[in-house]
Amino acid sequence: MNCFVVAALAVCVLAPSVYCATESIAWCYHLSTCNDTTWPVIAPQYCNGTRQSPINIVSASAKANSNLTEFTFVDYSSTSALTKITNTGKTVKVTLGSGVRISGGDLSEAYDSLQFHLHWGNGSSVPGSEHTVDGKRYPMELHIVNSKGSYNGNTTLAVADPTGLAALGFFIEEMSGNATGQPASWHTLTSYLANITDSGQSASMAPGISLDDLLVGVDRTKYYRYLGSLTTPTCNEAVVWTVFKDTIKVSKDLIDLFSTTVRVSNSSSPLMINVYRNIQPEQPVTTQPSSSSSSASTTCYSLGLMALSLVLGRS
Repeated sequence: MNCFVVAALAVCVLAPSVYCATESIAWCYHLSTCNDTTWPVIAPQYCNGTRQSPINIVSASAKANSNLTEFTFVDYSSTSALTKITNTGKTVKVTLGSGVRISGGDLSEAYDSLQFHLHWGNGSSVPGSEHTVDGKRYPMELHIVNSKGSYNGNTTLAVADPTGLAALGFFIEEMSGNATGQPASWHTLTSYLANITDSGQSASMAPGISLDDLLVGVDRTKYYRYLGSLTTPTCNEAVVWTVFKDTIKVSKDLIDLFSTTVRVSNSSSPLMINVYRNIQPEQPVTTQPSSSSSSASTTCYSLGLMALSLVLGRS
């Protein structure tokens, strides 16, 4: 997850003694002097903690939890919810308008959806998702960042709460075949990249695509859950992670645009590639109960009734 302490200026006003110093930490992905191997040293309060993200999810080890029900997504169908796209120097971030929120999914309350951002490697051939599943790394990962509604966008309070933030993680992989410019929603999204090539550049987004459009093809009732952290300094251990099992399919040409268009600083600086943190120690993971086990028990019960009726019929 991008170090989003969502609006740095607002956070500094709210808690200058705590966060202004951490906002100035010179962390990066592309240099050995400031990449993720150094974060536990340059931001030690949390980055060398015991509940760090991302992790490798071992599907066979995920324990069943029947409380992991469907989410309710409010305004995810709104075609005007995506308001601004920004090159932060570390990622591409899209700011969401007010009123977008999620609830359900065994969350303690409704959470406001504040922004989403992406992590990637170097084109579709060099994967760059943050989480992995059974050791597999996907080309990209999209993170939707949500804060407890009761905090009214106060991220100072949210990052101090072990469940103050909820992150929705979606894997992105290459669409099969020779499709280009697909899906249309991702074609629209990536068309803005040419306007934000340099760090700090932003562009207003015209109404036209929704979060639902970007999440096309994903069954949002099937996911993994664990408690973790932000995946960039200051790595606050304040995140309820939801990682969805289905992937978003995007054509190769659009995936490749991220690693060939935006740069870490200005036009003379390196392209933004391999913007992901390496895997952290394993955490307990839960998921929905397997439907196969329930169907198997139903079958067993039916066979038992059949056998009983045959016995009774003979007596």
